[in-house]
Amino acid sequence: MKNTSILKLTSLAAAIIASSAVLPTVAFAEGAMVEEIVTTGTRAKARSATDTVAAVDVITSAELTNQGDMDVANLLRNSVPSFSVNDQPISDAATLVRPFQLRGMAPDHSLILVNNKRRHRASVIVWSAGGISDGSHGADVSTIPGMALKSVEVLRDGAAAQYGSDALAGVINFKLKDASEGGSAQIRMGQYAEGDGDMAYFAGNMGMELGANGFANVTLEYGSSDETVRSEQRNDAAGLIAAGFPVADPAQKWGRPFVDNDLKLFVNFGTQLTDSVELYGYANYASKDVDGGFYFRNPTNRGGVYASTNDNGTPDNEDDDFNQLLVGSSNGADCSAYEVPSDDPTSAALAGAIAGLKADDNCFNFNETIPGGFTPRFGGTVTDTTFMMGLRGELENGLTWDVSAYRGENEGDFYINNTVNASLGENTPRNFDPGLYRQTDVNFNADFTYALSETVNVAFGAEHRTEEFTIGAGQEESYIDGGLGVQGFSTSTNGFPGFSPDISGDFDRSNDAVYIDAEWDASEDLLLAAAVRFEDFDGFGSTTNYKLGANYKLDDNFGLRATLSTGFKAPTSGQLNASNISTLIDNGVLVNKGVIPASNPVAAFAGATALQPEESENFTVGFFGSVGEIDITFDYFNIEVTDRLTLSKDFTLTAADIASLAAAGVSGADDIAVFRFFTNDFETKTSGYDLVVSTSTDWMGGTTAWNLALNHTETEVTSRGEYIDDDRERSIEEVSPDTRYNVSANHMMDGWRALARVSYFGDWYDPNQGMSYDGEHVVDVELSYDLNESSSVMLGGNNIFDEAGSKKHNGAAGAGNTYSEFAPMGFSGAFWYAKYSYNF
Repeated sequence: MKNTSILKLTSLAAAIIASSAVLPTVAFAEGAMVEEIVTTGTRAKARSATDTVAAVDVITSAELTNQGDMDVANLLRNSVPSFSVNDQPISDAATLVRPFQLRGMAPDHSLILVNNKRRHRASVIVWSAGGISDGSHGADVSTIPGMALKSVEVLRDGAAAQYGSDALAGVINFKLKDASEGGSAQIRMGQYAEGDGDMAYFAGNMGMELGANGFANVTLEYGSSDETVRSEQRNDAAGLIAAGFPVADPAQKWGRPFVDNDLKLFVNFGTQLTDSVELYGYANYASKDVDGGFYFRNPTNRGGVYASTNDNGTPDNEDDDFNQLLVGSSNGADCSAYEVPSDDPTSAALAGAIAGLKADDNCFNFNETIPGGFTPRFGGTVTDTTFMMGLRGELENGLTWDVSAYRGENEGDFYINNTVNASLGENTPRNFDPGLYRQTDVNFNADFTYALSETVNVAFGAEHRTEEFTIGAGQEESYIDGGLGVQGFSTSTNGFPGFSPDISGDFDRSNDAVYIDAEWDASEDLLLAAAVRFEDFDGFGSTTNYKLGANYKLDDNFGLRATLSTGFKAPTSGQLNASNISTLIDNGVLVNKGVIPASNPVAAFAGATALQPEESENFTVGFFGSVGEIDITFDYFNIEVTDRLTLSKDFTLTAADIASLAAAGVSGADDIAVFRFFTNDFETKTSGYDLVVSTSTDWMGGTTAWNLALNHTETEVTSRGEYIDDDRERSIEEVSPDTRYNVSANHMMDGWRALARVSYFGDWYDPNQGMSYDGEHVVDVELSYDLNESSSVMLGGNNIFDEAGSKKHNGAAGAGNTYSEFAPMGFSGAFWYAKYSYNF
């Protein structure tokens, strides 16, 4: 399978580059230096990054676009060590919307802003990403095109008292371009060293006048990327091939998914209506098709489809259990003669039974219609839309005001192909629509600021917010019992059961908030800040949170800063109401694991209680300064979270449990071996430090900018209840590396630019393998040349030494993955790319 859009963009790239010699010469606009002035974390005047009470990283547009990747999450990972994201193969919907982490916290512990306004959540709840992300319900930053960004500000501090729920780890504020003229266009193409993962993207940005004194800045990005495969043939699949079964090689693919028709459109606008009133806003539309693989279904032992377990008459002793063919009977036929042991694919009895079944119209096994087993393909279309508009201005007395309305929606419309609803027997479809998730957020804000004096600024405001989570029902065949369920065949689609009407619906929640914060320049050297926020939630009651901060300059070169704050994160409508069944590896065996709402009677029987908001206490202290030409910042942080929300340990279902789930409308309940539920059942302490050192050197006929950014984060489970087991605790603490750093050198000389970056990813733990992996260094390089004042070309490589983590486990003996799927830098290896840019 090849993405056709890649071929189209390749032809377009050749045409544009061939004509670059006659392109007009105009001023070069892209990549200009952006002064580190920030607005995130303060509602007073914009301040320099060292004048704030908390650490704020500023990433320029040039730093984002001068990379090979097009996914903003990957771009941030390369620039901000405290931000992490990795590939998500065979992770259900997390393959479509990958979870990220800031300072070792869950994705929904970081608040996402665009132009200082809260952005909506993604539709995807992370069920099986591993580690701290499981159960999270955060935002999807991949819908934002890098070329639309003027800068990104990353506030590395809790800010719930300023911005509300979710800002426990920090805030990431995407600032959109606002130029009213000029623009740029890029074509970027690349491929992995293994010869797969072809990528081709076009991106363009243009500023236009809007009225006499306004602007409309438009960004379009479109492209696709092919899958990567880092698999080896599984031993069981090789044995099947040797026995004559028609099995693919590899039977199961591990790697990055296909991403096709990846379209992102952003429009940022603003205009003066009067001398004191401005109309502003932005809108976006994004969509992409994602297709990835699932686990291989073995035709000799996949329970509920090809085989059933025979306990040999001794149900309390699993050592002598064996698999036998699962045979469906029609017309009252006795098919027991075909129920032969099936663990040995070379067995003559097995071959004879399959041959006999093919000639018997009244007895059925899936080896008749799908003799080589099957590997489902799971994917979907992710669609994201936003419209935000507001008015702001200033009264004659100096009071500034800002009122705005926002609506954002993210939808994941899923499919699962090349699978079966086994209970339908030979009448099963092979491709299914299992339904959709949709998240819709509506926000109304009124914000005011007033300078009481030249040194004291007060801000206050109110917010009303509604979140709605929708579960859309799938096609009937994706969730029903087709008639053979009573004979042991699994019901619903195998791998990702469809959503039945009984568990589908719209689930919403509203909250209201008021806040006040103040900043006081107590002297030329001392800044003091404080904020208080009261918030009231449907179903959870109210919460009040505060933040205190200070910035003190010791002299012209050095200063100290510190903050103390509390925070909260309320369970989302999705976490309160969603049900899901995933097929996961458990001790080397495929197991169907269900997630049911904590309010479900079965969960309550196991001890589940009503969900409560998470609460946090956050402390930071740091220093900043300059030693000659070297700038240094160091910040320590400590985040303690109580009533932390996560998925529980696994509970085994009894026959009564299964009947209750089926009665509650959970599709595929007959096939769930174990279940989990959301619970507030543990407490954590996340602490660490960030070190940033930067300088520049004039040499070699140009200037080199040197930068070191280091993050060390440790998470400790300080208390846990009965629903978090040892395996879950270790995953929470060790799946993500403790230490991350980037060291980069960016040299500019005449029309040339050369970049070298070394990134270190510390040790990590793979819960599926039960193994720890040593840290890895990854090296990136880029070389660009200005063809003229308006156009340039760039060649580059990410991970040029092809690091993917050590091959510590025997993939052939397991699920076929050559490398750890939890490798924090990805496991697809070296990626080489080229880019052509034109600026006007």
